[in-house]
Amino acid sequence: MGVEDVGRGRPRPIRVLLVDDSLVARTVLARLLEGRPEFEIAGAAPTADQAIQFLSSHDIDIVVLDVEMPGKDGLTALPEILEASHGARVLIVSSAAEAGAAATVRALTLGAADTLLKPTAGNFAGEFSHKFIDALLRIGHANHHAQRPDRKAADAAPRPAPVPIVALRPTRSGRIACLAIGASTGGLHALSAFLRRLTPDFRAPILITQHLPPPFMPYFAAQLRDIAGRPTAVAADGTPLVPGEMLVAPGEGHIRLARKGSRVLVSIDPAPAPSRCMPSVDPMFAAVAELFGAEGVGVVLTGMGRDGTIGAEAMVAAGAEILAQDSASSVVWGMPGSVAQAGLASLVMPPEELARHVCHRNAGGAWR
Repeated sequence: MGVEDVGRGRPRPIRVLLVDDSLVARTVLARLLEGRPEFEIAGAAPTADQAIQFLSSHDIDIVVLDVEMPGKDGLTALPEILEASHGARVLIVSSAAEAGAAATVRALTLGAADTLLKPTAGNFAGEFSHKFIDALLRIGHANHHAQRPDRKAADAAPRPAPVPIVALRPTRSGRIACLAIGASTGGLHALSAFLRRLTPDFRAPILITQHLPPPFMPYFAAQLRDIAGRPTAVAADGTPLVPGEMLVAPGEGHIRLARKGSRVLVSIDPAPAPSRCMPSVDPMFAAVAELFGAEGVGVVLTGMGRDGTIGAEAMVAAGAEILAQDSASSVVWGMPGSVAQAGLASLVMPPEELARHVCHRNAGGAWR
């Protein structure tokens, strides 16, 4: 069964594509939206591949995506769906999307706008119906009213050449005292690629800021612990930096640092950051610049927006090194692109190559 293009000729409401291998689920979700002038059911697809094909020739505002599907599952397909949709938001509706579940955390870090737990058959009305409509309105309203590129004009126009990196700063050598990493959309995949390449003899403490809501941070930290094979925890006020261990910024505050005697301790700052992100990469980078200077390294991975650029300026001013993920390997080249185009990065490469450089520096003077 292919994609049903069912919404032509209506006034332009929020256009929704339903992607679920269950005909019952597609039908019930469609009925929840029928008769509501805010929405248009633009299509329905039973597989991820058919959804991607549909998105290549149709403008969609929201993709409602199941996770567990035969063939290519929803999480595997999510980066391709985001790329093919040219700006659509993705709402995961799945029985695997429990709060804190690994699938939920992975979906959010891969770029989903939100997740909802799919109810059992017969329980789609009532509470779920209200949550479903509210989520679609919340994530679709801004996306729908944002200026989106005209697909026909974009297809007809020649593709612009990639923006060149005007200048790379010289790479640095020598001991790394603290490694700070910032990421957002697509962050889990990029962090995985980076952390798996860090050799066990890399012993500097690692700070990580990933844009995620507070309830997901403990599960996110657990995933990183399993990926990296290093002790990992959500940072809290007074948590010490320990060689070989990783700390993740909590969802309700930014990582700041303070030196007390021979120890460096975390303090959590809940104040709004210039980037408006919570948590934000900028305060973390600024703290590393202040306490570690040239022995700090900042890494900016895939993510939307400019978070990390202000902090990267502080790190560079303190003599630290900034590394940025390249466009080709990023889900969104916003955060790393901003840093690179500002001339703050010493390297612009895929995550695993950035990790290789970090390990090479580490060989010249490891943390003890």
